[in-house]
Amino acid sequence: MIKKDTFTKFLAIIGICLVWLPIFGTLATSILGTIRSGRFRFDYLMPAELGLFFLVGGLLLIWAAIRAKVMRKPIIWCLVIAVALLVGSQLIAIVTGLASGEYDAVGWRWLVVIVPLIGYSLGIIVEGIFGIKLLRHLYRIKPVGDSLDDQQH
Repeated sequence: MIKKDTFTKFLAIIGICLVWLPIFGTLATSILGTIRSGRFRFDYLMPAELGLFFLVGGLLLIWAAIRAKVMRKPIIWCLVIAVALLVGSQLIAIVTGLASGEYDAVGWRWLVVIVPLIGYSLGIIVEGIFGIKLLRHLYRIKPVGDSLDDQQH
């Protein structure tokens, strides 16, 4: 049975908020920091630092998608890939010596760490979009008489 009840909608709404938090938090602190200091400020590591919010939000979206029986695969795969990119980026930083400070964050070492981190941030955005699509599906109301027979006059 497909569940579009209040609890499923609640799971989706909270999940969406938590998924988008790393992106909107980064943008908000960037804007406020830039205004306050008069110089451009942007912490590109903040989405990774707020990754726990993304993970919990993604799990709530998975739960809502399973209850609603829609969009399960894209939501699950997006979360898995994004988390794998984040973990991979962290492991690469450790292996290359960037995490310990042994090497400066420049050159090829920085590039092989930052590319999966960018992929992770894009994964957050895609997961957020999937969450919004799920929520739209949950609030969709099927019009009465919306069948093929009614459309053919």
